[in-house]
Amino acid sequence: MSLKTQILEDLKMAMKAGDTMKRDTLRMFDSMIKNVEIEKQQREDGLSDEEVQEVATRAVKQRRDAIEQYKAGGRADLVEKEQAEIEVLMNYLPAQMSEAEATTEVEKIIANLGVTSKADIGKVMGAAMGQLKGKVDGTLIRKIVEEKLQ
Repeated sequence: MSLKTQILEDLKMAMKAGDTMKRDTLRMFDSMIKNVEIEKQQREDGLSDEEVQEVATRAVKQRRDAIEQYKAGGRADLVEKEQAEIEVLMNYLPAQMSEAEATTEVEKIIANLGVTSKADIGKVMGAAMGQLKGKVDGTLIRKIVEEKLQ
């Protein structure tokens, strides 16, 4: 079963169960997928599972950014809502690496590239994002790379 089909099945189950938060999140996610299909002119073919995961990653990042804004504004109710949406969306992403696992992978990448200076952050980030795409949040990778290339 494709990831998009799974999302639609989960949406139906949420509607039957009366889970309004999950229903609304999945509707929004389905809408985002359809918008990307239209952008890429793939409406008939649909997106591949990898492309759907990219949309999910983007949606999670948007929610994390919103959480930061809501925390700054003192809106704990909206922080909880966004956090719940992230939990729903994470079900459609590959298992995320822990910070320790990500650190190990970044250290391997740095060793393979033979990089030692902070001026080469771009090289390491490019290689790390290519290798760890979808498995680790980009901001975490950037933080690790900056720590290792001090």
